[in-house]
Amino acid sequence: MLVLGPILDSQTEPSLWKRLHPSMMVRLLLAVVAGVAVLALALVTVGTPDTAQAAAALAETYDVTSPDGRTTVTVDVGRQLAYAVRYDGRPIVEPSRLGVVLAGSDTLGIEMEVLDTERATHDETWTQPWGEVAEVRDHHNALTLQLAETAGERRRMNVEIRVFDGGIGVRYVWPEQDGLGTFEIMDELTEFRIADDPTTWFIRAYEENRYEYLYERMPLSRTGHVLHTPVTMGYGDVDGDASGPYVAVHEAALVDYAAMSLRRVGPTAFQADLAPWSTGVRVYAEAPHRSPWRVLLIGDEPGDLVTNYTVLNLNEPNALGDVSWAEPGKYIGIWWSLHLGEETWGSGDRHGATTENTRRYIDFAAEHGFSGVLVEGWNTGWDGNWIENGNLFSFTNPYPDYDFEALAGYARQRGTRLIGHHETSGNVPNYERQLASALDLMAERGVRAIKTGYVNFGMNYPRTTGPGVAPGDTVMEYNTGQFMVRHLQHTVEEAARRQISLNIHEPVKATGLRRTYPNLMTREGARGQEYNAWSEGNGPGHVPTLVFTRMLSGPMDFTPGIFDIDAVRDDGRQINVPTTLAGQLALYVVLYSPLQMAADLPENYEPHMDAFQFIKDVPADWADTRVLEARIGRFVTIARQDRASDDWYLGAKTDGQSRTMDIALDFLDAGRTYTATLYRDADDAHWETNATVYAIETREVTAADRLAVPLAPGGGLAVRFEAQ
Repeated sequence: MLVLGPILDSQTEPSLWKRLHPSMMVRLLLAVVAGVAVLALALVTVGTPDTAQAAAALAETYDVTSPDGRTTVTVDVGRQLAYAVRYDGRPIVEPSRLGVVLAGSDTLGIEMEVLDTERATHDETWTQPWGEVAEVRDHHNALTLQLAETAGERRRMNVEIRVFDGGIGVRYVWPEQDGLGTFEIMDELTEFRIADDPTTWFIRAYEENRYEYLYERMPLSRTGHVLHTPVTMGYGDVDGDASGPYVAVHEAALVDYAAMSLRRVGPTAFQADLAPWSTGVRVYAEAPHRSPWRVLLIGDEPGDLVTNYTVLNLNEPNALGDVSWAEPGKYIGIWWSLHLGEETWGSGDRHGATTENTRRYIDFAAEHGFSGVLVEGWNTGWDGNWIENGNLFSFTNPYPDYDFEALAGYARQRGTRLIGHHETSGNVPNYERQLASALDLMAERGVRAIKTGYVNFGMNYPRTTGPGVAPGDTVMEYNTGQFMVRHLQHTVEEAARRQISLNIHEPVKATGLRRTYPNLMTREGARGQEYNAWSEGNGPGHVPTLVFTRMLSGPMDFTPGIFDIDAVRDDGRQINVPTTLAGQLALYVVLYSPLQMAADLPENYEPHMDAFQFIKDVPADWADTRVLEARIGRFVTIARQDRASDDWYLGAKTDGQSRTMDIALDFLDAGRTYTATLYRDADDAHWETNATVYAIETREVTAADRLAVPLAPGGGLAVRFEAQ
């Protein structure tokens, strides 16, 4: 089915269909019946030669080109609203539908006329309060088409297009009007009919573990039925000369709307798929309202996608004013021991979050200059099956063996701070009932950052109020739907009122909102380090893939820094960290987050304090970022400049194959000498057999030099360039 999607396609998604709440099945079927006629009309409009030719004869077309002239978006206002994208004259997106389907079988995007057009050119440079670069240039050409239906109520909808050098954004705006007050979006018709059949890196949507899957790679025509964004594609020899171009599809400024995934409608054609409410409605809206931006990133090399800031530029400027309190930094915490099974979240003899144990972590943080100490399992509710019983969590009541007030004061006295932890198990009603008092408590204790969590299956988030819920009833929602988007927005705003930053785990994906709300510092939203503790592991190609997929959406709390790579869990299982020790150091540069964890146990750093020095030195806030070499899934080398000094740092990471990193140092200041401290793999290092051997070297270098360093299988390189 082209427009009904995975929710109703029981042949292609049988396990998902079986997991739906019965009330959701009924409501979805009713919604489908209401929309079948208009959806069929939409299919005919774009699907038959005669109607396509007739539409072409009546079409009005409007072009918008990027400032550098390489990217062009063409909008066609014929019978069916459509757009296309070309890059250097090459088709990237073939003519693809635009529009939305409303409740009552109404479609906005068919039989519309242009009332007015607005064109603009924008060029400014703005400063991030923290980020992977200090200064971001927003240079784009824009077109707004003010549209109205040609008959009937003549409801209005605007289409806004912005075209950057290497990026485009398209969104819908529904202005305030008599004919459209409150309305329900049942489907979004936005298509991405990708030209040719590029190599694609993706994860599947509507799965139990949300975004936490290993990325797959195959031609676009062979990918899954529904894909999460960002979806990354490469043309040409992606393993050889990286001939390109490279393209990523994502969205920006996701506010009060359902998150978008991509549903297959043809061999290389996909349609926006909005996660539905349990009622079957995709989005509840009231004019004026607007959709998120539908985004394409385009570059000649894989690294061009990483240093493309289109997603940030499509978000609104900082809405919080002075955010000097949202401070980047590095933290340690009671976390990895819980995944190893050495300690527990719940109370008992092995409870990790005790006063004594936390003081030990605070002392280690103070001694080595870490700004925060995360403590998981401090609050009541963890005992028993906490995933199934999220309503039992208290966010203000600590376990008796955890003296929250005394520990918060002790941390501040030692020059660090506690980082709060709110695991909700996806039970939003329970969390929101306590949210104000929970945040007030954290603020009173001097906590400046909180890690929140929403561990549950991806379609099992309870809701007890709102549309379609009878008094006393509970329905289940998707973690990517409008319900969760609204909740996360609420928590970010409430935290900001108390000058608290957030690190969200099991989140809705990042879409650049950190620009508008700089206290939204980092998220998980991918398969992170913890999978290396209790599963088959992530594999050595995971990180060189994450950089060009998940990381295109924003910072990630991957939790690097495991030194005891050969550790054995408490249950006797070998952990599966797929890197060398030097490779773990490289992650602090390769995977960006303004809050970076040194994730291992303090005692596991003691034998390697010389290597631990890099973790102590490396910043979490940058002035500049350069991708020096890359092949998606195989290797990546990134250099970043410290925002607080003239020093540069470099991280290189390879997959399971050894290779020699060979790069020019022309990113350094010309005419200046730097002391380069290299943390590299030892000659006999190997991620599977000899992971913890490394060498540390120093040498004097300048911008005229090259740096060639062997990387072991699964290995890496970390370098600090100290300006002299």
